Amino acid sequence: MNRIYEYRRRFLSACLVCLLCLAVYACGQKQDPLEKIRDLEYTVIAEDNIPQELLLKIEERKEDPFKLTFEDQGFLYICVGYGTQQTGGYSIAVNGLYETANAIYIDTNLIGPSPEEKSKQVASYPYVVVKMEFLEKPVVFE
Repeated sequence: MNRIYEYRRRFLSACLVCLLCLAVYACGQKQDPLEKIRDLEYTVIAEDNIPQELLLKIEERKEDPFKLTFEDQGFLYICVGYGTQQTGGYSIAVNGLYETANAIYIDTNLIGPSPEEKSKQVASYPYVVVKMEFLEKPVVFE
């Protein structure tokens, strides 16, 4: 009888050790909050498709660099403006738009006119507006 009791005690002790190891391992496997979960689908929209209220906000801020978000009818609009430029001919590239555990990240950059391009010598206010499905997460501008 003592031998059976001893085997049971050892078996239960081994099970507890295994459970403890599993729990420690599982706790260490938390997802990095900066790790990309997925790329997000988006559309860069033209000025005539921007909601009027958002267009007014852009117009108020366009002379200085700006970053803003706007939610309307189940969509999230992410806007990045680069302020006053001395000439026309600029464009903006969206390098990435992705989701992490805690946020939405967007990376854009301003592309100047090529040297061969004859751009108008009139000030311009380049900005980009990205439309995507609404997600309840803050937006981080890179």
